[in-house]
Amino acid sequence: MSEGETAHVSDLPVQAHEGAHPARWWHALPDGRLQCDLCPRDCRLHEGQRGACFVRARQGDAMVLTTYGRSSGFCIDPIEKKPLHHFYPGSSVFSFGTAGCNLACKFCQNWDISKSRSMDRLMDQASPAQIAHAAWTHGSRSVAYTYNDPVIFAEYAMDVADACRERGLKNVAVTAGYMHDEPRRAFYAKMDAANVDLKAFSDECYVKLTGARLAPVLDTLRFLVHETPVWTEITTLLIPTKNDSDDELKRLSAWVARNLGPDVPLHFTAFHPDWKMRDLPATPAQTLARARRIARAEGLRHVYTGNVHDTAGGTTHCPGCGHGVIVRDWHSILHYDLSHDGHCLECRTPVAGRFEAFTAPWGPKRQPVRLARAAQ
Repeated sequence: MSEGETAHVSDLPVQAHEGAHPARWWHALPDGRLQCDLCPRDCRLHEGQRGACFVRARQGDAMVLTTYGRSSGFCIDPIEKKPLHHFYPGSSVFSFGTAGCNLACKFCQNWDISKSRSMDRLMDQASPAQIAHAAWTHGSRSVAYTYNDPVIFAEYAMDVADACRERGLKNVAVTAGYMHDEPRRAFYAKMDAANVDLKAFSDECYVKLTGARLAPVLDTLRFLVHETPVWTEITTLLIPTKNDSDDELKRLSAWVARNLGPDVPLHFTAFHPDWKMRDLPATPAQTLARARRIARAEGLRHVYTGNVHDTAGGTTHCPGCGHGVIVRDWHSILHYDLSHDGHCLECRTPVAGRFEAFTAPWGPKRQPVRLARAAQ
């Protein structure tokens, strides 16, 4: 059975409510079903059915997004948490998500949001203008579409992005990159930065652990780096015995170096047992360090470790003289030695990324925000 067949859709009733919004990227099939053209799952829906993501649904003869204007919550985070280490380091980012996901990762670390089948989790309601106002009022440099994958609420995210740009705010997508080409081009025309989860580097692992395929994610990465100005970083969650072998790490790193270039940052982050993979141990620190050594040996200049305290694995080094220009511990910046335009203060070599004058960093704290109060 292909990914678009009815095993991947839900027969739970679709209720008409204020969150329903016309969806883009779908077409009618000769057999009467409607096919969603947003992602490679190609869900084909009869009346009243939802797609695999649970939030894109058929109502009558049209496709709708059922979570437009509704969020699971808002929070101000350090940009390093996304993780983005070369995109306005030390700045704060206004973060939000909705519910649902178009992947089925057994190791999901945000499963209570991404796997939610209850719209009751969407407690906060906000228009794009309200979100942009709240982010600007709180002094955030950017807005992140995160917690669950913004691909599935693309129409909402794109409208928010437009409102944010009107206020001079940047837009950040934290995503698995599982999209078709047409919506991908429209979506990333609104974004300024992206962190793409590269879940593994074998199609077999992708199918078994996420229900998706590797190739579309690689297509997204090539597109971002070579066809857009979007600043791009990559994250791979290392899962013991699943995607952490020397061979797979070497192939992944070599592909990034060869196809994207040595300046694209790569983050290896630690897994903790969650969702449907509670039988595996947490990722040892030694595994992260080993992955970083392998990636650097393949020619990548900016390789990081995440979800652990590791100053060595959190430091950005000048590609010219090797000086530690940004020293980090987890989400905290301990030392900063870059000029306002991203040049090493020791040798003046430029560091790839997006930089500006560095002031007091936001730090590691997370600040929940109730938008109803923020938007007054």
